[in-house]
Amino acid sequence: MKPLLKPTQLTLALFAVYLIAIYWIIVLKFNISAYHDRIERSINLIPFREALLYQSKMDLNEILLNVFIFIPLGLYMGILGEKWGIGKKVVQFFSLSFLFELSQYILKVGAFDVTDLINNTAGGMLGLLMYAGLERAFQGRIKAQKFINIICLIGTIMIFSFLIFLKINNLWIFRMQLLNQG
Repeated sequence: MKPLLKPTQLTLALFAVYLIAIYWIIVLKFNISAYHDRIERSINLIPFREALLYQSKMDLNEILLNVFIFIPLGLYMGILGEKWGIGKKVVQFFSLSFLFELSQYILKVGAFDVTDLINNTAGGMLGLLMYAGLERAFQGRIKAQKFINIICLIGTIMIFSFLIFLKINNLWIFRMQLLNQG
């Protein structure tokens, strides 16, 4: 039986869905309703400022989340940017992260934070290293790509199932609030 999509077509489709998902997660902050609180615009140009200025512990969860959310970008760039050099791929990681940080600032939904740029770029680079390891382990680009597509398809289904759950749950809470007000 012939597959519905060729491996690169599936990778492109999953990549497009991934870009939409991380925009929603990073810029829109999982915002499910049209009504959300706007915050004041702020810019942080000092990497890891909270830990440096306040001698406090860094929020390891936030750092790890920023790294992990960009790992798939590195995997996708390994596949789709096959002919690109490492420098061009790193510029792509940084550029996408910069675009998201700038969008948060412009839309007043988050701060422009250089720490996030560093962590997101590091996540993309980690994903690229993982791709190189998978390519070596599977002894070829096509087998590695098929494996990554399967993992990314499962991950995409899980993420969107979770987002649908959030949407349904949020609508239920919103309706309950309306009933309590009326």
